[in-house]
Amino acid sequence: MRPVETVAIIGAGNMGSGIAQKSAQEEFEVQMVDRELQWVERGQQIIADFLGEAIERRIFREAEVEAIKGRITGVVGTENVASDTDLVIEAVFENFDIKTAVFATLDEVCDEHTILASNTSSLSVNALAEATGRPDRFVGLHFFFHPAKNRLIEIIPAESTSQESLDAVEQYCKTMGKVVIICKDRPGFVVNRFFVPWLNEACLLLKEGVASAAAIDAVAMKAFRIGLGPFALMNLTGPPIALHATDYLAEQLDTPRYTGAQNLRELIAADEQWVIGDDTDCSEETATLISERLLGQIFAVSAQIVEEEICSKEDVDRGAKVGLRWARGPFELANRIGIDNAVRMASAYSELAGFELPEWFAQTSEPLEFNFVDIIIDGEVATIQINRPEAMNALNETLVSQLGAALDEVNALDEISTIILEGAGKAFVAGADVKFFVDKIRADSIQDIYDFTAFGHEVFNKLENSTKTTIALTTGLALGGGLELALACDYRIGTRRSQFRFPETGIGIYPGLGGTQRTPRICGIEAARYAVLAGNFLDANGALALGLLTHLVEPANVRDAVDDLVESGKPANKYPGSPADSTHPAAAFALNFYADKNMAALNSGQCPDGFNVEDRMVGRQLKAMSRAAPIALKMSSELLDAAISTGEDLDAGLALELSKLNDIFATEDALEGLSALIEGRRPTYTNS
Repeated sequence: MRPVETVAIIGAGNMGSGIAQKSAQEEFEVQMVDRELQWVERGQQIIADFLGEAIERRIFREAEVEAIKGRITGVVGTENVASDTDLVIEAVFENFDIKTAVFATLDEVCDEHTILASNTSSLSVNALAEATGRPDRFVGLHFFFHPAKNRLIEIIPAESTSQESLDAVEQYCKTMGKVVIICKDRPGFVVNRFFVPWLNEACLLLKEGVASAAAIDAVAMKAFRIGLGPFALMNLTGPPIALHATDYLAEQLDTPRYTGAQNLRELIAADEQWVIGDDTDCSEETATLISERLLGQIFAVSAQIVEEEICSKEDVDRGAKVGLRWARGPFELANRIGIDNAVRMASAYSELAGFELPEWFAQTSEPLEFNFVDIIIDGEVATIQINRPEAMNALNETLVSQLGAALDEVNALDEISTIILEGAGKAFVAGADVKFFVDKIRADSIQDIYDFTAFGHEVFNKLENSTKTTIALTTGLALGGGLELALACDYRIGTRRSQFRFPETGIGIYPGLGGTQRTPRICGIEAARYAVLAGNFLDANGALALGLLTHLVEPANVRDAVDDLVESGKPANKYPGSPADSTHPAAAFALNFYADKNMAALNSGQCPDGFNVEDRMVGRQLKAMSRAAPIALKMSSELLDAAISTGEDLDAGLALELSKLNDIFATEDALEGLSALIEGRRPTYTNS
């Protein structure tokens, strides 16, 4: 597979400029193309304004913004796209003829290897692919607005798309931190298939005089736990977009129910927006009618999506939560209100819409189960993908159980030589599900936390003791339990997007899934103290120097690095016990500052002799430790020391780590720290 390194975006409007900006942020070289210089300059100004706001909000520094803008080259005319561009994304008007004219030009000017893509929310990808001269190197993309902010992307391969092209485009999207849904080419794809009729159903409720726009919005916001109701959303995105999309679905799916409501047509004809007002009052009976109509529509159409194998039910929910920012997806909502109720509502809507409710959903009587771990086997390599990106792949009971089952399955396959772990979206794994801990502490069920963690140890040991070569693709965030999961693997491959951190002492606990034992065995006691006690953020270079990353590569070279490790097999020494590069500033500082002789002072909150509190690095360590929970610091320090005393007996060290778990979670500081994290405030510790 030839990786994507250079990108061209055709169209410098709001969507095209957003795609160009996001691509440049992730260090792709970008051409932003439009018909006239004025439109290219307008796109550049949109990007400059957006990034200017990011500076004000301290998301980027000025130097970073200049570098981003420097990676974007303005180009006038599609015919002037660089011939050797790896990927060209068309982002012009949603018009088949205009798009195919763009592709005709690109076919002429681009090299044979160039992949063409269309950013479309509705048009047939198969039809577009057939209209190009390279149907095997064509794919549909559906970015969600704003492309630099919204993490969801739908990838729609045509029937003619080669696997190599699909893999390259998927890697490009993942490098940008996108949550990827790969779906079939069906009208509306995934999100618009259920969301657009939902908007139209709200219009029909208003037209029928069921309630005011404000009341319908209010009921919808409560039922779906969303910040804006359907009418406010249409005002934000533009009512004409809703009308065009719903009419298209009505025609393509032969479903008259989706035909744009008359009041929506009249609104657009008058060039107006919805007048929502403050009249949110309606009877309980009316509120029930509104919520059941809207919920029933979502359930029925989502069931169709799964029935037609457009994507999985997990991806339907993912689309709602990531793309639309709903608190729960359609199928999670169905479980929450009760499957019997959900089926009843979906049946009622199906009757209104004139289609049969899919049998698989109509006959469902038990809560739906969701799969968050996928296995992909390619020759001798098994990739286990943790697929819960809407929650940053946080570890909960279900996910850990499914991960354990997946590891059992691949470990039992003789033909598999290598196991790869990766996380969907921008995170590898962003720790454990903190709410689970808080709920269990408040319910006086700390034993459940112990059982969950003990089971986690068992699952991680399936990696530790595997005869296969185990590789963690830590190409995004790896925090807390996620970092501990990665450390159980033989190798950890990272990119410039990799970030590691143990945040536990700052939230009242200690790393309990092997972090206090594997970390010092990998990078030595001093570097482990630097990582665990102060909870220092480690960028890719710092993590590599300490040895927490074993390989640091460019995003385009991740697969090559994997291939090399498949060839070389398991490491000669997984636990060297010292930093990989002791000259790196982070490693050199850790070796000096966190030496044994300084620990008495540090454990008492003092600056060790020979160090100046005014020094930036010293001050940062002391500040971090002063904000940590004292009990958590003490236990962490003791457990790190135990990793040295237990030496090569990792099992003994892990047993000690697990033995202290009830003690730490029984403290008031643990509840305070974990609760503060959920509530978004700074904890106040009492050392109790």
